[in-house]
Amino acid sequence: MKSLTLVGLLLSAMLAVSAFAQGNSSSQSSSEQTSSASQAPATATVGQPAAKADSATGKEPLQPETHEGFWGHLNPFARKKYVARQTQPIRDRINELDELTAANSRQIKDADARAQQGIQLASAKANEADQHATEAANKAQAAQQTADQAHSRLNNVEKVVTNIDQYQPATQAEIRFRPGQTVLSKNAKAALDEMAAPLKGQHGYVVEVQGFSSGQGQAAIANSQKMAESVVRYLVLNHEIPVYRIYLVGMGNAPVPATSESKPQPKRITGGRVEVSLLKNNLEQLASTTANQQQK
Repeated sequence: MKSLTLVGLLLSAMLAVSAFAQGNSSSQSSSEQTSSASQAPATATVGQPAAKADSATGKEPLQPETHEGFWGHLNPFARKKYVARQTQPIRDRINELDELTAANSRQIKDADARAQQGIQLASAKANEADQHATEAANKAQAAQQTADQAHSRLNNVEKVVTNIDQYQPATQAEIRFRPGQTVLSKNAKAALDEMAAPLKGQHGYVVEVQGFSSGQGQAAIANSQKMAESVVRYLVLNHEIPVYRIYLVGMGNAPVPATSESKPQPKRITGGRVEVSLLKNNLEQLASTTANQQQK
């Protein structure tokens, strides 16, 4: 019986000491927090950097307690309220850090979305610039082709203008007359038809008509003139060749160059004949070239 009483007294003493230690520890912790709070502004005034500037939440970092009452660092008789009171600041700080992390995540997502929009806008602008550059290159190429065509036409015009009075013989026909006659024979008309038929609607040509007659003096010249006039009259009336394109001359019994190298001396003709020559310049060629270029 006495041993049971002793054990009870010992347990009561231990519980009393534990309660006293917890009360002392809580009072010491509250006094330490109060003293640290009162000393914080004084430290900031001295010129040292504040602790909250280095923390993510902007608050002072948690200070671990270096002494916990009578038992030191470990209190084997700590109660739930005491543990909750000690861990509550840590839980609050963890919650604040979670909120900061979530806010940072949202800001990162917003920044990434804005960056993607900027990239897409820049890509669209680059594509539009490429399209404009391609259109400009196509227009420049078309302008260069037009300039080349104009330059080619100008060169052709310059050549034609330079050689506009340089007529080259195209075809020739010789019309024979019986002595003392100026009427065209059937063969003479066929030869003139063959020469004049392709000239309808053409430009850049002239017809040279030279009459030659036997005899002497003015009588030969007059006879050659009449034969040449009969040829001109047939071309104007039957083939509608403008008169201004025909050049007529009566040569009489003028000597003509020899056709053979063995006879270098000029010879005089016997009988009547008319020499018809078709001469052309480059105007017709220029017209056909211009039409082909316009079709292209």
